[in-house]
This record gives sequence, structure tokens and C-alpha cells, in this order.
Amino acid sequence: MGDVLRGRTVVVIGGTSGIGLAVARAAIEAGARVVVGSSQAANVEAAVAGLGAAASGHAVDVGDEAAVAAFFASVGPFDHLAFTAGDWGGAGRGPLKSVDLAGAGAMFKVRFWGAIYASKHARAAIVPGGSITLTTGMIAHRPTKGSALPTAMAGAIEHLTQGLAVELAPVRVNCVCPGLIRTEVWNSIPAEGREERFTQMTKRQLIPRIGEAQEAAQAYLYLMRGGYTTGQVLQVDGGTGFG
Repeated sequence: MGDVLRGRTVVVIGGTSGIGLAVARAAIEAGARVVVGSSQAANVEAAVAGLGAAASGHAVDVGDEAAVAAFFASVGPFDHLAFTAGDWGGAGRGPLKSVDLAGAGAMFKVRFWGAIYASKHARAAIVPGGSITLTTGMIAHRPTKGSALPTAMAGAIEHLTQGLAVELAPVRVNCVCPGLIRTEVWNSIPAEGREERFTQMTKRQLIPRIGEAQEAAQAYLYLMRGGYTTGQVLQVDGGTGFG
């Protein structure tokens, strides 16, 4: 029996770097066609060139609902959406007493509201048996000082997943919750001390190392293939919660 993803079309918003690019690559390896979306046209072009003939892509500002609607109109019918866009930085970090609450709402623009816009406008184009997979983060389960707003946002995505699973059924809606994964976001740490920092950050995990983007990508592919799975949050964290 062939892979159920063979011949399917997978849309990856945030698919030009990090986990999203790894999802796109893994889907192509499974025999799927891939459409990547990201905010920068140059990044889309570079990703498509690297992924090869099975890939295409379009620039999209996921914080602009009209742009998201236009993106899905251009894609046409497809099978699975993986939404990996966004970052965890921004004005919402730091002690609550000093957080600029007027500006903190911007941190919800991509990862939370972008996920809502994408789910809303993808629904009509997803063919029977299709799915949506969102992305949260382990901060939803392991908050730290100065992370109240990012923790709330991550938790909101998980509850959004459950609500959308009910709202959009029979389209399946799930969420991946990555732990510490090696992506470009960590390039801000000087290269000479980066691996030592990773070792310190992961030493209490059951699997005491940083995860690789291609390992996280397999969680998204499982949720695309798993026709009897919906409303779930799949943690890919090396056993962080047990440390």
C-alpha cells in the first residue's frame, strides 16, 4: 500500500524556513505536492527552488485577512494545511508590570490571528478527508517568569484547535507542540557557545539533546495521515515534561 500522502496537495504556511520547511520537504518525500506560503516573496522563491518541481508558493501576509483569502483562492482545492508561521518574540515578553500592553497584542497577529484567518479561508478549499495542523509551543505547559502573555497565546492556540475541530468537522484539526528544536531562531546565540547552551537547556529531558526540524516535521505528517485523529495536541519535546 502506498503512502496516503502520495499525490495529495499540502499547503505549508511558514514553509520557507525551520520546521515549516522541514514539513514541506517531508511531504514531498512522501509523494505530495506542496504549496508554501510566507511573508517574503524572496524567501518563497528560494524555498521553492530548493524543494524542486513538486513545490510552488506564494507570498502572503497572514496578519491580513484579505491577503489570506486571496492566497487560498489562488491555491484552489487541496488536502492538508500545516500552519507554522510566527515567532515568540515581541513586546509581550518581560515582567507584567513593565510590559507595553498596548503593543503586546501584536504578538498575537501572526501565530494566533493568522491561524484563525488561515483556518477560516482554507476550510472551503480542503477536500474530503483533509486536515489542518496548527503550531503552539511548550511554553503553554512550562511557563517561565516574564512569559505570561506568550504562555497565554500558546494556550489559546491549543484551545482554538479543540474549538475548530468541532466547528470545522469533518475536516480534522490538530496541533503540534514542539519543544526545543534546532532552527534559525537560535542563530541569535553566538555560534561558539550555542551547542553548550543547548546541552544545558536539555540536560533534564528524557532525551537529553535538541530536536531536529525533520523530527518535528514527522508529527505534522502523522496528523495529516491519521484519519481518525482530531482535536489533539501532539507534543514533540524530548520528554521535557518529565524533567
